[in-house]
Amino acid sequence: MTAMPPADAPERPASFPAAYYRHSPNTYSNAGFELGRKLFHDPLLSVNNTVSCASCHKQEFAFSDGGVSFSKGINGQTGKRNAPAIFNMAWNTSFMWDGGVNNLEVMPLAPLTNPAEMGETIKHIVYKLNRAPEYPALFKNVFHRDSIDDQQMFWALAQYMSNLVSAHSKYDRVMAGEEKFTQEEQDGYALFKTNCASCHKEPLFTDYSFQNNGIDATFADSGRYRVTQNAVDIGKFKVPALRNVAVTYPYMHDGRFATLNEVLKHYTSGVIPSSTLSDKLIKNGKPGLALTNEEQSKVIAFLHTLTDSTLINNSNYKQ
Repeated sequence: MTAMPPADAPERPASFPAAYYRHSPNTYSNAGFELGRKLFHDPLLSVNNTVSCASCHKQEFAFSDGGVSFSKGINGQTGKRNAPAIFNMAWNTSFMWDGGVNNLEVMPLAPLTNPAEMGETIKHIVYKLNRAPEYPALFKNVFHRDSIDDQQMFWALAQYMSNLVSAHSKYDRVMAGEEKFTQEEQDGYALFKTNCASCHKEPLFTDYSFQNNGIDATFADSGRYRVTQNAVDIGKFKVPALRNVAVTYPYMHDGRFATLNEVLKHYTSGVIPSSTLSDKLIKNGKPGLALTNEEQSKVIAFLHTLTDSTLINNSNYKQ
């Protein structure tokens, strides 16, 4: 399945809750989506015209930087956190690992201006867009203004990113009664619901909360605390959506775990207690989940059913 949604309407699956991002006054259109797609893939938005948004958010990895702990920005510099996957963005209540951005339209500001990522200024990006051969006419067609400004640029990017929707995995087909889990996947689903679903809530497979999941006792990266300056948030990071998790490796905010096997082993035997550890990871008075090796394998089998080949292969998302 690679078709776009009906003209001038973003995809909003019936099985999903209402989207958090509303297209008002940024009225969605296919032309706006296409303009955002062009911007997303254009290295013109970086200071030396070498890095695009798509450089670190690759479609084949569900718009993550698969296989890379820290993505490369301009001049080969690297960031300090793992690049998160960016699908189902319209349902996010906050962005970044620490929730430091609360609006989809503002989210690109951070990577665009980060000196280790794209290293540009918004003023200079707008200058370059107005001087580029194709962009003035494309922007005028969408926003009906005589010149390009930063609001239009952020709106176009939001139209594209808000319509990178992942809702066509095997899990979705099973929920719709179109397919069945294997026995191993069904067992894994039951284990997942018992042990993982309190944070990774269906159907988006996240509750968008911030949790300390016991990866450290002290934190070089303080996570949510950086934003709130509240001691109870030290070591808490945003709960990632588990859709497409099999292709968005490595895992955690610093990409420390290369495989899902390593992640499950952490949750069963590697959880480190600290003052802000999530109480959801305390079972029978002890940190960690009581899962056998066989049960871990079953959970992983279920997680593979969350891979959405439609998202990964949709030609309409490519430039």
